[in-house]
Amino acid sequence: MSFDGIVTRAIVHELNKILSGGRITKVYQPSDVEILLHIRSKGKNHRLLLSAHPAYPRIHFVEHQVDHPVEPPMFCMLLRKHCEGAIIESIEQVGMERIIHILFRTRNELGDEVIRCMVLEIMGRHSNFILLDPETGYIFDAIRRVTPAISQHRQVFPGATYTPPPEQNKQNPLDVDKNTFIAGFDYNRGQLDKQIVQRFTGIGPLIAREIVHRAGLGNRDQLWEAFQQVIELIRHHQYVPTIIHAEQKSVFSAIPLTHVHGEKRTYPTMSACLEAFYFGKAERDRIKQQTNDLMRLLQNEIDKNTKKISVLEKELHDAEKAETYRIYGELLTAYMHQIKRGDQEVRLINYYDPEAREIVIPLDPKLTPSANAQYYFKKYNKLKASKKWNEEQIKKAKEEITYLESVLVQLQNSTLREIEQIREELQEEGWLKTPTNDKKRRKKEVPAPMTVYSSSGTPILIGRNNKQNDYLTHQMASATDTWLHTKDIPGSHVVIRSKSYDETTLLEAAMLAAYFSKARESSQVPVDYTLIKYVRKPSGARPGFVIYDHQRTLFVTPDEEKVKKILFRKPPVQTGKH
Repeated sequence: MSFDGIVTRAIVHELNKILSGGRITKVYQPSDVEILLHIRSKGKNHRLLLSAHPAYPRIHFVEHQVDHPVEPPMFCMLLRKHCEGAIIESIEQVGMERIIHILFRTRNELGDEVIRCMVLEIMGRHSNFILLDPETGYIFDAIRRVTPAISQHRQVFPGATYTPPPEQNKQNPLDVDKNTFIAGFDYNRGQLDKQIVQRFTGIGPLIAREIVHRAGLGNRDQLWEAFQQVIELIRHHQYVPTIIHAEQKSVFSAIPLTHVHGEKRTYPTMSACLEAFYFGKAERDRIKQQTNDLMRLLQNEIDKNTKKISVLEKELHDAEKAETYRIYGELLTAYMHQIKRGDQEVRLINYYDPEAREIVIPLDPKLTPSANAQYYFKKYNKLKASKKWNEEQIKKAKEEITYLESVLVQLQNSTLREIEQIREELQEEGWLKTPTNDKKRRKKEVPAPMTVYSSSGTPILIGRNNKQNDYLTHQMASATDTWLHTKDIPGSHVVIRSKSYDETTLLEAAMLAAYFSKARESSQVPVDYTLIKYVRKPSGARPGFVIYDHQRTLFVTPDEEKVKKILFRKPPVQTGKH
C-alpha cells in the first residue's frame, strides 16, 4: 500500500504541529471501522478521521461533511466518556512503523487527571483502533476486537493487556550507516527494491523502487547516495505530498517520485493529499455493502423490463400482419360468390393494390366462405388490440427502466442517510415491502439537497435522490433560478440559486450535473439547462420525473479534482453594513 511508514511520519509531524494542546470537543463513529474527532486547537476547529478500514486504513483531516448514525454505537459512547474534553498531549509514531499513538490528558471517574492513549494500527486488513491506559497497557476497548477464537498470537479486547504487533526485525532507515547499508545486500540475487523493503522498516515497495530508479545502473555507492537522498528528505521533514494518476492505478507519496509517470498533482499538506486520494473510496465501499440488496433488486427489475420489451417488440412485429388479415377479410367478403366450401385457397384480384395484382388467400376447407372471412377479421381485431396494448406496455417498461436506472445512479452517489430516503421512496412506489415489525415509524425528514458554492460564491443546490430532486425543483427553487440535468441520462437535479451568474458558475453547475449522473466516467456529457419556470412535473409521474422546454445544451467532461474543489469550498463570508 502507498500508506507506508514514511507517509505515517509525514502525517504525524503535521498533526503534532496543529493538534498538540488542542481539546477534543466531539467524537463520532461514521461507520464500524471509522472514528471522527472534532478538535479545537490554536483557535481553529479541525475534524480528524481515523480509519481501520481493511482496504483504506488511514488518518488525516477532512474538510467535507461526514455523515454519522443518529444513535452512536457502543464504542463511540466509550470514546465520548474518555475523550470528550480531553487535551491532546502529543501524537507519536512508533519508530518508522505504521503505528500512531495519540496521548491525551483527561479525568477519570474520580476526577483525577490521567493520561490515556488512542492507538491506530495501520496494517491492511489487520488495522485497528484501540483505547488504552499507556501506563498499564489495560485495553478499554477496540474498534475491532480480536478474541482467542480469532487469533492465538495476539488478542485485543476489553480488559486484556495491550501488546504491540510483533516486530519484523527490520532496521530503522534513519539510523543506518553506509557500510551497514552496502554490506546487507545480496547483489547476486538482484531485486534490490524488494531487499530494501525486507531490510528497512517504514519503506514500502513504491519508495524502494524510487530509490533503485534514482541509483540507475550505478554501483553500490550510487545506491547508497540514492538511499540517502530519500532519507534526508524524510529526516528533515521536507515532504512534497503528491498524487500521480498513472494508466494502471493512482498512487500517493510524501516525497517526489521520478519513476512513476502520469498526471502529477502536489498538495500543500500530507493531510490534503490523503483526503484527495481517499475521497469517496471508503464511503462508496461502505455504501456498496449497505445497498447490495437494493442494487440487486433494481438491476433484476431493469433486466426483467428489458426482456419484457424484447418480447413485446417481437409481438409488435408480428402484429404488423394485422393489416394483411383485414385485407383478406375484405376481399373474401367482396368475392364471396367465387368461393366454395372445401377450397384450401383462393386467388383474387387485390383492389387495394394500385397495380391490382392477384393475391393468394389460404382458406380452412372445413369453414364456409363467410366463416373464413370472419376468421381473418377476428385475427385482425385481436392483433390490432394487442398492438395498442404492446405499445403501451413497452412505453411503461421503458419509463420504469429510466426510473430504476435513476435510482441506481443515486444509490451510487448517496450518503448513508440519503439511502434511507431512497428505501422509503421505493416502499412508497411499491418496489419494496414496508416492514410490518417497524412499530415506531420514524418521523419523515424534510429532504435536504446538498448546497455548494461556485468560484464566484453563487449557491448551487444538488438533489441526491428523487425525493430531494422533487423538493428542490418544485418547492425550494424560484421561478428565475436555473435548472440543470444531463440530457436523456439519469442523474441529479441541479439548481443555480440566482437570477444572474457568470459563465464559470454555469460551467461548474453543469459539471456537477454530469458528475452526479450515470455519465460520471464519460466525456463531453450533454447537460440541458433552463429556467425553473419551464420545468414541470406531469400529473401522476414518478418521483424525480419532469418535462421541460426552452432549454440550451452544454457539453462538459466531469473532472473529479475540480468537483472536489467545488464540494470542499467554504461558503462566502457574509458582510453587512455597520
